[in-house]
Amino acid sequence: MEVESEKSGSDGKGWSFCRMPFWQTTHTPSSSSSSSSTSYVHNVHEQNQNNLQSLDRSNPLSSMAKSLFPTRRRLCLDPSNKLYFPYEPGKQVRSAIAIKNTCKSHVAFKFQTTAPKSCYMRPPGGILTPGESIIATVFKFVEPPENNEKSIDKDCKVKFKIMSLKVQGEMDYVPELFDEQRDQVAVERILRVVFLDPERPSPAMDKLKLQLAEAEAALEARKKPPEETGPRVAGEGLVIDEWKERRERYLARQQVEGVVGSL
Repeated sequence: MEVESEKSGSDGKGWSFCRMPFWQTTHTPSSSSSSSSTSYVHNVHEQNQNNLQSLDRSNPLSSMAKSLFPTRRRLCLDPSNKLYFPYEPGKQVRSAIAIKNTCKSHVAFKFQTTAPKSCYMRPPGGILTPGESIIATVFKFVEPPENNEKSIDKDCKVKFKIMSLKVQGEMDYVPELFDEQRDQVAVERILRVVFLDPERPSPAMDKLKLQLAEAEAALEARKKPPEETGPRVAGEGLVIDEWKERRERYLARQQVEGVVGSL
């Protein structure tokens, strides 16, 4: 978009929203003229705001331009803009991405993909407390290359999108949250798919294996049933199992009674 210089905009057409009468005056206004100027400025400002709002409603390009401005991100992603997959044609492969809530409030996140039939995410969405982080796993089926070529297909057009939404405190995650509060949803990143040669060592491949191992460990930890109230602790860290203690006392008493009966 071409921007006019100050000289070309000296007639005020390019800066009509910013022109203020009292900026151009060099004499000290009287109280009546000052009051009228203030009222006029207020009316101009109000009219400009109304014009901007009506412009946003009537012109979709204006809303699109607003969406292009950088917004403060709520999530920190690692990797930040790519999803790495091992290239194994004809197989389902996995990628991983760390997601951390950098806000002081609870944040919901949600995955979307351009290939929902061949890809899915675990979890597909959720709610993170302030400072909380997880490692999400992304599954993808790798299509075999044409003509049975073994070279890595670098021209993968599949993309993933991660969206975020601030929520009020702890609540159950449901995808409908993003439809109900569509105006508050922010697109964190659009992730591009990058294939790696699993037989060739690389820092990206090593990091992917580490993240996948961490994700599996976290999943297994969530599967375990909550621990019951454990045995009580007495003395200097001595663990006493009450059931075992009672059984040992009972057996000892039976033994003593048996000895006494034989006498």
